[in-house]
Amino acid sequence: MLKLVLFLFFSLNAHASVVLIDPGHGGEELGAIGHLDKGRKVMEKDLSLRLAKKISDKLRPHVNVFLTRSLDRAVGLQERADMADKVKADLFISVHFNSSTDPKAHGFETYYLDNNKDAAVKKVEKQENFSQKGEDQVVNQILIDLVIQQTVKASKGLALTVHGKLKNHMKPTGLTNRGVKAGLFYVLALSKRPGLLLEAGFVSNLSELKTVQQEEFMERYSTAVANGVVEFLKNNKKP
Repeated sequence: MLKLVLFLFFSLNAHASVVLIDPGHGGEELGAIGHLDKGRKVMEKDLSLRLAKKISDKLRPHVNVFLTRSLDRAVGLQERADMADKVKADLFISVHFNSSTDPKAHGFETYYLDNNKDAAVKKVEKQENFSQKGEDQVVNQILIDLVIQQTVKASKGLALTVHGKLKNHMKPTGLTNRGVKAGLFYVLALSKRPGLLLEAGFVSNLSELKTVQQEEFMERYSTAVANGVVEFLKNNKKP
């Protein structure tokens, strides 16, 4: 039955681009944890799934869109990569929320796959790659270099387009624009296609945590990302 549904779906949308949205973490992999008043916890895995679903809903009228997970479950790095191959994704977008030992750290930033020696970027890389137990042996430097050669131009163009929309659309939220940055993320390397890793805000900052939970924030951010993706695909057929 599932095969029939997928066949009909692709038959009706044979010429549309395919975007795979990847909500970060899931299941026992909690991601960053924010703390609200009265000890209430907010987990990155829940925020990223909520935001990913909104991005997916806004993209669906324009492209074929899939989620690596639609429930709170653990999804291995290789499983995410295999899914990108299975649905023949043109773009891979991983959705995350940031964290820092500095409770004042704030803002949103957009990453694409490339080399970067910046210390602040290294901290984000370590944070997002931390849970990939043993899989760093699979994604060796040779593979990363090959993927970068094939995807960096398109990925950087996608990042600049999407972040340009975010920069303008997020002004009313008061969040700081931290810019577009390069980073070595295993999930982007294994996907082997142009992609982004979004850091939508800091859950370690109480004020920002309260903001990113709001429906207005989710709507604004997801709309900006969807608009950026659609614009990029319009100008870059089958990247």
